[in-house]
Amino acid sequence: MIAEILRRLAATIPVMAVVAVAVFALLHVTPGDPAVIIAGDYATTDDIARIRGKLGLDKPFVTQVVIWIGQVVRGDLGTSIFSGLPVSTLIGQRVEATGLLTLYAMLMSVLLGVPLGVVAAWKRGSLLDRGVMIFAVSGFSMPVFWLGFVLVYVFAISLGWFPVQGYVPMKQGFWRAIEHLTLPALTLSLIFMALIARMTRASMLGVLSEDYVRTAFAKGLAPHRVLLRHALKNASLPIVTIIGIGFALLIGGAVVTESVFAIPGLGRLTVDAIIRRDYPVIQGVILIVSGVYVLINLVVDILYVLLDPRIRY
Repeated sequence: MIAEILRRLAATIPVMAVVAVAVFALLHVTPGDPAVIIAGDYATTDDIARIRGKLGLDKPFVTQVVIWIGQVVRGDLGTSIFSGLPVSTLIGQRVEATGLLTLYAMLMSVLLGVPLGVVAAWKRGSLLDRGVMIFAVSGFSMPVFWLGFVLVYVFAISLGWFPVQGYVPMKQGFWRAIEHLTLPALTLSLIFMALIARMTRASMLGVLSEDYVRTAFAKGLAPHRVLLRHALKNASLPIVTIIGIGFALLIGGAVVTESVFAIPGLGRLTVDAIIRRDYPVIQGVILIVSGVYVLINLVVDILYVLLDPRIRY
């Protein structure tokens, strides 16, 4: 098993290399020139050419790729074109807010989505089941920005239960940080919660029809014991997979959520960098996020090995 884990870890290296080159290429073929933005409206052609040379944008594309990958291998993600700060510093300043928001949203989604799916499968065809399915369909269909504005109006403006916007770092108080992140995390988690509930219901329905589950009920075991210890355990593989995939949904949704709630995270940093054509920042953030997603998929593969008794290495 250890050899298989090491093999999968080694396989992430070419994946990250392809991601790095693809991101670099896509950014440099999109319209827009950071030199033009820096030079201003009244700059001459010579001014723009001088700025491009200073930024290294006048070099051939292949040369730029090789230089950037060489910097990444050395742990240098480059320097922001506009702020002049190292990209790693900018990411370090923003990673706490995005990381805590994503984990909080994931915790909400799993703790609420899985029980909803289990109960819906157990009460198949009931009003409770139909209510969960309506929530699953409507929740996955709602735009994040619209849902965020609705929650802000109801829980922040009308009821005054939570702050409207902003973020408090954890060093100023853990519970203050949680208070500011509750509405954003709820906004981000509802869509993923609906997906988990629907997948859990579908997986549980397949398991509940098995003979060993009917036998457990016939022996008089408590329903919660049968559902949790027998059914949910054997229905967990698809649920684990969807949870792993869901991290991509949460990270992508964090871009919009942080903009709605004015949270200074990686999402806001990416949006600002895109507007300014700050290539090093965009490349650095996307590379880090891609690496996290690859590692999450690796964790999911390992959990498959641990949860599925049919797999042996």
